[in-house]
Amino acid sequence: MATKAAEPKSRRYDPAETRQRVLEAANTLFSQNGFAKTGTADIARAADVSEGSIFYHFGSKRALLEELGRTYGERMVKAMQAGDELADIDPGISIRRCFSYCETHNSWEDLVTVNSTDGTKHGLHGNPDAEPFYRASRQVVVDWCERQFEAMKAAHGLTRFNAKIAANLTYGVVGDALDLAFAPDTSPERRQEIEDETVRFVCAACGVTTKA
Repeated sequence: MATKAAEPKSRRYDPAETRQRVLEAANTLFSQNGFAKTGTADIARAADVSEGSIFYHFGSKRALLEELGRTYGERMVKAMQAGDELADIDPGISIRRCFSYCETHNSWEDLVTVNSTDGTKHGLHGNPDAEPFYRASRQVVVDWCERQFEAMKAAHGLTRFNAKIAANLTYGVVGDALDLAFAPDTSPERRQEIEDETVRFVCAACGVTTKA
């Protein structure tokens, strides 16, 4: 008598796991194909979830992109703080950690992919559709920088700069420096020079001497 094959068990629903699978799939597809050319059905298929799960957890494709931006910002902040007290970190330390994180994880370069047939850039970096991603990640990092500057001011008795303005300006300077440092034709020596000059510039603007 033939034995009936056991039916596969359905996967137990885990909200946290579902969210994570959707985020990972969206990150991959947005980076490869761009935001506009990636549909929620594509993300659902790659994540092995229902399309309705995406709307349940994130509300919209745009909100999903914003969540990816916040996640990126939180990872960057974690790397810059590295478990230290905010008052023990100066801009030089956080900037060097930022450069190191981007180099180790290729996170800056991986935001861009190039179509091998026509050389067209897709993905997130420099893509107008990715504005929600950058706005969300920027807000996370700038908020952290402001808190770090306030802690540094209190620890060192600094009074001559506005932490909120300094945080926004620092984000812009470091972002431009990362663009230069991680351009495809930038040599390791030039990358180090850009990092060193960024540290000197920001620390001089804040009136602090870095420990880095």
